[in-house]
Amino acid sequence: MKSLPKPAAWEKMLLPALAVGLVLALWHYSVIWTGTKVFPSPASVALGLAALAQQHVLWNDIADSLRRVALGFGAAVLTGIPIGLALGWYPALNQVVNPVVQILRPISPIAWIPVSILLFGVGDGAAGFLIFLAAFFPILISCTGSVSSVPSIYRRAGRNFGLSPLRVLTRVVFPAALPQILVGLRIALGVAWLVVVAAEMIAVNSGLGYLIIDARNAGKRYDLIVAGMVIIGLIGLVLDLLVRQLEKFDEVRWGYANRE
Repeated sequence: MKSLPKPAAWEKMLLPALAVGLVLALWHYSVIWTGTKVFPSPASVALGLAALAQQHVLWNDIADSLRRVALGFGAAVLTGIPIGLALGWYPALNQVVNPVVQILRPISPIAWIPVSILLFGVGDGAAGFLIFLAAFFPILISCTGSVSSVPSIYRRAGRNFGLSPLRVLTRVVFPAALPQILVGLRIALGVAWLVVVAAEMIAVNSGLGYLIIDARNAGKRYDLIVAGMVIIGLIGLVLDLLVRQLEKFDEVRWGYANRE
């Protein structure tokens, strides 16, 4: 079966730009057709973005949100990947732990807000705890499942070459599982970025989530509200693109090659 032709470089740039332009045009004319005085037009949002850019508080809010995500997501990576590797490597252990994971996993991180405030107070600790919870379970599930799905022939081949079980896990199984683990990381990072905005609306007094709530309370500045939403979306896009760059490493490409 022949693979589909890869898009040209100009198509990768032009087609997304056309899609963004179409959304902006639809947004602009929808505001005109409806005659709404509440929802802002793209031009009003652009003016709001310009006004926010002139205020140093905007950059501080962006830095605060990114810092909280880095701390919470980093903690989730440092704990979720090793635990996921262990659960995937030892199926018996996974059978013991999995019921607890499946009970805790569906609980929305937003439902943990009262608990996080009770444990950590109003501040970065509460927000970091919520981000950690949001990112930990997608990473854990993807890592466990990816290790479990690695063909057993890889493990036998590693043992035949005299590798210890630990080296088989780190040198053979982990690289083979990396593509699926990266998918989990992308999902976890997106959820973490989503949760930090919600946490900042309640648990802290800075960040992009707080900026949106503050704009609503300060005279219902919907242009600033939508401007904050646009910033959140753009940063989320950049974060996703950064994670996807990891797919270019040779170790990850080896894992993809073994799935073709």
